[in-house]
Amino acid sequence: MGALVFKRLDARGKVFIEYLPAECAWCPIDAPGYMHIDCFWVSGQFKGQGWANRLLEECTADAKAKGKQGLTVLSADKKRPFLSEPGYLRHKGFLLADTAAPFYELLYLPFEKDAPIPRFKDCARRGETAEQGLVLFYSNQCPHAEKYALVARETARAKGLELTLRRFERTEEAQKAPCPFTSYSLFWNGAFVTNEILSEKKCAALFDELKG
Repeated sequence: MGALVFKRLDARGKVFIEYLPAECAWCPIDAPGYMHIDCFWVSGQFKGQGWANRLLEECTADAKAKGKQGLTVLSADKKRPFLSEPGYLRHKGFLLADTAAPFYELLYLPFEKDAPIPRFKDCARRGETAEQGLVLFYSNQCPHAEKYALVARETARAKGLELTLRRFERTEEAQKAPCPFTSYSLFWNGAFVTNEILSEKKCAALFDELKG
């Protein structure tokens, strides 16, 4: 089906885009024939220099050359940590395809007017899981997720809580996730809490709040 494509600026800093066929994406979506943007980030001193436009243009050209029907990307109702910025994407022509609790949006850029509209899988719509207590779903898509998942578990234990780690090992597992963002999603008693990869200090404050 095709491999992950990673393009970055040859400089220090977070300036990159990575994408792959939606059928291979570690994201619970139905988007056959689309190219899915897995991560798209321009930060720091490189903002405002046209790098985002250039990376998106290269991704679009590559997707069209490979016969794709359009692009998909995971975003949110407003700018949120670790999710692509909706304001910029909408400015570039992306449309709302679907939503999932509590704030996720699946945006898409169709190349033809009659292109099918992508959708979230039902498993990820409600932001719920059957497991009780603290449960963290994560994957190694983000190089920092494993480290901070272990930090979260040790911080929870220090607070008298047990955190269950659920790491996605295969595409099929991630596509059945209870949450659209499979790099890091924390649940408490079945309800989604956050997709933000938390430091030890932030974990401690959050766990105190959850305990009441």
